[in-house]
Amino acid sequence: MQNTNTGIQVYSLKDFNGMIRSERTDSYLKDVLSGRADSFKANITALVSNNVALQSCEPHSTLFAAIKATVLDLPLDSNLGFAYVIPYKDNKKNDTVAQFQIGYKGFIQLAIRSGQFSKINVIEIKDGEIEGFDLMSGDIILKKDFSPEYIQKERCKLQTVGYYAYFKLVNGFEKSVYWSIEKIIEHAKKYSKSYNSFNSVYKTNPNEMYAKTVLKNLLSKWAPLSIQMSDAIRYDQAVIKENGGVEYVDSPNFSDTSADNDKVADLLNTAFENLTPEQQQQAISELESN
Repeated sequence: MQNTNTGIQVYSLKDFNGMIRSERTDSYLKDVLSGRADSFKANITALVSNNVALQSCEPHSTLFAAIKATVLDLPLDSNLGFAYVIPYKDNKKNDTVAQFQIGYKGFIQLAIRSGQFSKINVIEIKDGEIEGFDLMSGDIILKKDFSPEYIQKERCKLQTVGYYAYFKLVNGFEKSVYWSIEKIIEHAKKYSKSYNSFNSVYKTNPNEMYAKTVLKNLLSKWAPLSIQMSDAIRYDQAVIKENGGVEYVDSPNFSDTSADNDKVADLLNTAFENLTPEQQQQAISELESN
């Protein structure tokens, strides 16, 4: 690692190789990944060796992002689009770190694995395809004339006006969400400091990011969340720490509240335990009546 005249920390492939080959890292990987440790080391070494941008990242941030993808069983292959390790220049700390990021296909993969979804999809909506909105359900009403000729020849020529995400559970519950392009961009500007950067994923791969934004919103608000899905939503677009903590360096308006929620729950449990049996029963009765 080197410090430039501007104070920015600069890393290299040598720094990463030193970290991944150390006894401490080897022991840590065997504890976390068990029998997958050796294949993980080979895969992440190849990934970083072929990506100059990742070589400039703080090595441990790259390691922990890749571990999260492995734990979720999402391959870090950009051709598949399930999960990514994305470099981010943190000007506040004069550092470059790696974020863990899930693609919309990764969210779909996790939903399928849960066994609770019978259908799930996210699609582009083209200009002229919306006929109205159902105010009760929140669904959009699409035009009915989707002929094979239109789908194969005409649709690709039309402007995309928004994205529509939908799922149906095996128990019959279904929900959908439609966001216009304008709403997606407004959300991106609010929650991503790098949105306006020329090399932002919103600029290099906008369609995938737009689809992911809408699908993630739908799942996080309406879907039953498996442990894997909860992890995916929490760690998406985060720099992951060794202790499992997260830092959303690119999202100034978003914070992880899970640790705070745990502290609140502990305080409530402690307070409840200090009540007399009669007071506990009264508290339970009041909660049930509400």
